[in-house]
Amino acid sequence: MKGSRVPALLVGLTAALTLAACGVPPSDAIQVGAPASGLFSPEPSVATVIPVYFLRNGALTPYPRKVGDPGDFGSVVGLLFAGPARSEAATATTELPRLAATPNVTLGSDNAFSVQLPEDVPPLSHRAMLQLACTVAHLPYDPGPVSTDANRDGASAAPSVRAPRSVAHTSIHVLGSGWAMTQSSGSCPDPVQP
Repeated sequence: MKGSRVPALLVGLTAALTLAACGVPPSDAIQVGAPASGLFSPEPSVATVIPVYFLRNGALTPYPRKVGDPGDFGSVVGLLFAGPARSEAATATTELPRLAATPNVTLGSDNAFSVQLPEDVPPLSHRAMLQLACTVAHLPYDPGPVSTDANRDGASAAPSVRAPRSVAHTSIHVLGSGWAMTQSSGSCPDPVQP
């Protein structure tokens, strides 16, 4: 047993001396950027419930929809144009046409929504316009910071706050091929489940 240890020790000592004598001078650690941080794992999005408005016995009625990104206005409005779900078909109807493509929805500087419909969509009925206006009135959006300078003595201004939006004062401009319509959300019912 003693004989087998000696050759192993000699091989190890020879390897250590060879590496130490190879002429590579010792150095300090070399800094090359940020340390490794692992794989990036995005936070899972939490679904937001948005009311979309269909007609129940002819009256505007909110129906809840879960959306991953309520800031994607086109997708939310696309859900409205997709019509009631099968489970809602017994009580909900719509006057909005089914669309072949997602509408382009933007928010203007005047806090009015604009919906550009695909080609060949005829002008919408009054109730269809109300369905759209009531749905977009409940879309959450961030209008940007509004200064709240309450200090009149030259001290620094208070932190900015988000300006609230009144659901009753939301308007929508709908643009089709050769036609345009505008509707306010002043007569929208509260977004409670049917």
